[in-house]
Amino acid sequence: MKKFFSEFKAFIKKGNVVDLAVAMIIGTAFNKIVSSLVNDVIMPLVSLCVGGTDVTDWKWVIREAEYDVNGVELVAETALKYGLFIQAVIDFLIIALTVFIIVKVFKSSTERITKISKKIIADTSELTKKQIKAFKEKGKES
Repeated sequence: MKKFFSEFKAFIKKGNVVDLAVAMIIGTAFNKIVSSLVNDVIMPLVSLCVGGTDVTDWKWVIREAEYDVNGVELVAETALKYGLFIQAVIDFLIIALTVFIIVKVFKSSTERITKISKKIIADTSELTKKQIKAFKEKGKES
């Protein structure tokens, strides 16, 4: 048991857990932003385009609800709520597009940094060779 806790302590000290926690918090906040964008901006526009009905209310009723004479629900409605599914798909597509763009930008930046680093190393190597040659020539003159 002691070994388990020492391994757990080492795992936490690596920093991966902190990075993961930060990513989780940012991801949760980003999800709220995307959900608001979809719910409050995109879906009302979609609803307007399809006749003004709220897309989240779209459903296919399999069985109607049953009520007694007083209006009390006896049996709940059974329905496939495909409007909510459409909204969730739009949420997913926006998040996936955003992650794709972030990964693409990160990859492009990494490739540029790698290219610049290789150029710096090559230039430094060439300069070092010239300096060594100059020192050798200067040593021969002495």
